[in-house]
Parts: sequence; C-alpha cells; structure tokens
Amino acid sequence: MTDKSTYVPPKVWTPPTTSGGKFASINRPVAGPTHEAELPVGKHPLQLYSLGTPNGVKVTIMLEELIALGYVQAEYDAWLIRINEGAQFSSGFVDINPNSKIPALVDRTGPEPVRVFESGSIMVYLAEKFGAFLPKEGVARVETMNWLFWQMGSAPFVGGGFGHFYAYAPEKLEYPIDRYAMETKRQLDVLERQLAHHQYVAGNAYTIADMAIWPWYGAMVRGELYEAAEFLSVHEYPHLRRWADEIGARPAVIRGRKVNRVFGNPDEQVAERHDAADLD
Repeated sequence: MTDKSTYVPPKVWTPPTTSGGKFASINRPVAGPTHEAELPVGKHPLQLYSLGTPNGVKVTIMLEELIALGYVQAEYDAWLIRINEGAQFSSGFVDINPNSKIPALVDRTGPEPVRVFESGSIMVYLAEKFGAFLPKEGVARVETMNWLFWQMGSAPFVGGGFGHFYAYAPEKLEYPIDRYAMETKRQLDVLERQLAHHQYVAGNAYTIADMAIWPWYGAMVRGELYEAAEFLSVHEYPHLRRWADEIGARPAVIRGRKVNRVFGNPDEQVAERHDAADLD
C-alpha cells in the first residue's frame, strides 16, 4: 500500500465544488428534475429510454431475443438518453424513473401507460408479459431469479467500484483499485465455478439471468469493458469465456448490443432504434 492521504472527514459533509472524473458533471446529492423536457414517443407500444451501457444492453438484448422468437408485440422504440449531458434529469425522464437512471421503459399497450424502471424489474416484467426466458415455476424459476438478483447486487462493485477507480477516477489510487479488483475477481470466480458445470448461468436453459450477466461479466472477459482484461488476468476463467463467446455470437445479442450505443466501433453504433431495419 503506497497511497498517502491527509484527508480527515469533517463532522458534516458538504458537496465539493468539483469531484473530478469522467462523470463528475452529473453527480449531485439530490434527486428530482433539473429541467423541463418531455420524452419523445414513437409508434410502438414499448418505449425504451436508455443508453448502450451494460445496464441498458441487458434490456435491448432481451427485446431483440423476444422479437427473434416471433413476438411481434415486443417491437419497440429505443430513445437515446445521453447521461453525460444530464438528459436523465429531465422532468419527463424523472416521471418514469424517479431515480434518474437508465434504462427506463413505458408500456403503452393498455389503456394506461405502465412505467417500469430498474433493469432487473424490466426484464422480469417483459419475461412475464411474453412468457419467455423465465421459467414459470419450480426450482428453475428460483435459480433464474437467484442469478438475476446476484447480478443486480454484485455489478455495482464492478461498475461503481472497480470500473470507476480503475478507468474513470481523476487519479489512480492503489487502495480502492486493489479492493475492487479483489471483489471483481471473486465474482468472476463465482461465475467460473457455476459455468464449469452448466451450459448457462442458471442451468441448461438460456434465461434472463444470462442476458443480465453477459453485458457486465461477458464483456469483461472478452476485453470489452474498462480495458481491464489483462489487468484482471481473465484468461484464468475458461468456462466463463466459453459462455461469454457463445452468448456473444447470438444474432439477437449482436443486434441488441448496438442499440443506443454511441461509443466504440462506429459499425456497432445505432443511436436510436425504431424499426428492425435500423439494425441491419
């Protein structure tokens, strides 16, 4: 440990004038909207407001998988929410997600619009709406939910912990990087051990658990997240890499990963999606 700090927390914390880092401009200690702006509404019953981050990709992969199965009612409009510009703090977005986080969904199928926020909630909602990718009962359903909520509880240590301090913080600090690298590798090992004995995360069927976990952990072992594959020695997880490559090769995953993506390879970026042809 080499980090030295003279910082002593005050008795009462007050927000700094600047916190530095890539996303500092959107950090604030209060909720609610910062400006008035209505959200656009397209032609499909399902309206998604998102960005192609791992949490956003979970939902677009699921929607594309549903469409690939023939559920035409799963056609959707995907509107880009530029979180680095604070679009998630508009009055319209806060109305559908008071927590101001992507993704958020509005289902306009029925007489009253239904808002759904938090990616795990959206995935369960869609799975139950269409009767796909989530076993209806028994041990298989419980196991799928176990792993879905494992991802929801675990990924913040990867993103807000490891990813922030390794890739985005204004300075590299040994202690938080070590702490969150340790936890990230522990989580990778959890998946490695599970996938050594199962084709998919929750067993022998492809489910919403795989769709939720792949954008975080699959991308990481494929070298597509935080440019940290070498640092984390991801070659140590061959079963996880086998699964990651199998999921990554699915046509619906390839399509879903493009939606609301405005970074990386230009050929893989589709800022907004309103028809299937937008991804062709």
